[in-house]
Amino acid sequence: MPSGFATLRAVKSKAKGRMGIRYVLGIDFGTLSGRALLVNVDTGEEVAWADHPYKNAVIEGALPGSKKRLKPHTALQDPADYIAVLTKAVPKVMRLAKAKPEQVLGIGTDFTCCTMLPTLADGTPLCSQKKWRNTPHSWVKLWKHHAAQPEANYINKVGAKRNEEFITAYGGKYSSEWFFSKLLETVREAPNVYDAADRFIEAGDWLVWQLTGVEKRCLSAAGFKAMRVSRARKKGEWTYPDRAFFKALNPKLADVVAEKM
Repeated sequence: MPSGFATLRAVKSKAKGRMGIRYVLGIDFGTLSGRALLVNVDTGEEVAWADHPYKNAVIEGALPGSKKRLKPHTALQDPADYIAVLTKAVPKVMRLAKAKPEQVLGIGTDFTCCTMLPTLADGTPLCSQKKWRNTPHSWVKLWKHHAAQPEANYINKVGAKRNEEFITAYGGKYSSEWFFSKLLETVREAPNVYDAADRFIEAGDWLVWQLTGVEKRCLSAAGFKAMRVSRARKKGEWTYPDRAFFKALNPKLADVVAEKM
């Protein structure tokens, strides 16, 4: 039986014969813009790239169309700007390279975490709904959103008191930039948003969901920013803290992992 690498080489050889030049497409979602890069699989050559700036950039002063000031240290974004990268930068890079879709073997995306948003069950961002358009907590909370520092302090206090594994895993401190600090902030300040949302999800995971139609969670982001670091309850499998911990943070969060993630 041929090895996995031999099989892969055979598949790639057949693909090359059918398609000619083969590419991989990388899409980097930055803080102010998204960038698409097409690379020749065989040579590593960067064939073409394109950049698309976010229309709403970083939302720090007021929501689009509103004059009401946001609280200090707020940093929000519009998920529609991420979709615009897919519809603008990606077609442009394909045109520049004169490449055909069937020549692209795979797509890689990257996103600075924790950048998170609440959505409906089908992935529709809450902030895209007219009802929630003027509610700050319905928008994307960017990685550098630091308004949840009080929530981070409380998470550290409760986690240390309960001797939770994530405290040790994160060097003794959970950050205001991370998933559950931002989520607890929503629960405290806009419980109606928490109730209305079916999912709270990393923007990087949300983009993969939009591209594939399948909701998946990146283990790296879940482990590094969302407390999925415990192995005590299920040997060999990374897990989140138990229900009692989340209930201690806020009763509404008791079933957050099962119901909102």
